[in-house]
Amino acid sequence: MGVKIEVKNLIKIFSFQPQKALQLLNQGLNKEQILKETGLTVGINNMNFTVNEGEIFVIMGLSGSGKSTILRCLNRLIEPSSGSVIIDGKDITRLKAQELRELRQKKLAMVFQQFALLPHRTVLQNTVYGLEVQGVSKSEREKRALQCLEMVGLAGWENSYPDELSGGMKQRVGLARALANDPDILLMDEAFSALDPLIREEMQDELLNLQQKMNKTIVFITHDLNEALKIGDRIAFIRDGSLIQVGTPEEIIGHPADDYVAKFARGVDRSKILTLKDVMNRPHPVMQLRDGPNVALQLMRENGISSVFVVDRAKHLQGLISADLALKAHEGNIEDLHNIDLVKVPMYKETVLVRDIIPVIAKSKFPLAVIDEEQRLIGIVIRGAVLAALANTGGEVNDVSSTLRIVG
Repeated sequence: MGVKIEVKNLIKIFSFQPQKALQLLNQGLNKEQILKETGLTVGINNMNFTVNEGEIFVIMGLSGSGKSTILRCLNRLIEPSSGSVIIDGKDITRLKAQELRELRQKKLAMVFQQFALLPHRTVLQNTVYGLEVQGVSKSEREKRALQCLEMVGLAGWENSYPDELSGGMKQRVGLARALANDPDILLMDEAFSALDPLIREEMQDELLNLQQKMNKTIVFITHDLNEALKIGDRIAFIRDGSLIQVGTPEEIIGHPADDYVAKFARGVDRSKILTLKDVMNRPHPVMQLRDGPNVALQLMRENGISSVFVVDRAKHLQGLISADLALKAHEGNIEDLHNIDLVKVPMYKETVLVRDIIPVIAKSKFPLAVIDEEQRLIGIVIRGAVLAALANTGGEVNDVSSTLRIVG
């Protein structure tokens, strides 16, 4: 996966004459000191990061931290005062007007928080707007727009007007309009912040579903850490125009760079970011089908457990044998496990989120099985491991504990 966007030493001073502030930045003065001495605002302070092709890169911070300014520098809606923005190896800060226009039309698209729909145009007419500006033929632009409207779940609404749509539907139109240009890069500025919580979550899911199909490079601005954790491959934390930390969701929650990041992370429900790979144990002991109930009972005694997973020679999971089942087979003189109806246990891939298995493990008498693509057993998940993984998350651990005690 190559680098799609590279930001180098990016600085934005809100002034037509930023030289004095740039000199003070080079001398090590901070944002507040420069404002006091010059009256100029530092929007971005020496920013450096990369965005990989096909990833969702989330930029987050408090209001006024500079995250939206960064986004607008990526397409030069805001002109940087210094530094470089390199897209596909080309520094866009050096592009002339016509080259920049072509870049925006063909490689970049933006989705705004406030929808930015034209009220006198239908859904279809709003969706084709960018293609219309480019001079694409009417039949071709409408064909592409209808395909995008179907992708975002608005098939059949193409002749409606914006005032006939809900907030979530309006945002879907904005997303379809951006996708109609088939851009390499999507810039999304607080795109879901104006939506009700339930609609917002639906749009987050919709974005993830679309990303699986399209594999775009997405830069997403938010002030909501839960949203960042849900959709972001990596997250950049911004404070006062400066970059504090870049990392995966697990790195941000597990190893915050400072108190600023830690305050965001405090109280976050880790079950929404932890996968089964993070909480599973090594599957030991394990039996093979050729073994008999006496071997099962011996393994249970030696390991202080009441059940054992059973695999074939290729380690494909066949099921589980419990102490009761093994004892019954022993009393029936059954010599191997081929002749026993093994317990069928829930099986999950290692990428499944912990939150998605909590209701299942709460009701299950046995550990859950973690399997690979070929259904080979690679791990087991027990209730205690789930609780241990969530132990440093505060309030939600109590809620999970209560859930896991439903049948305990």
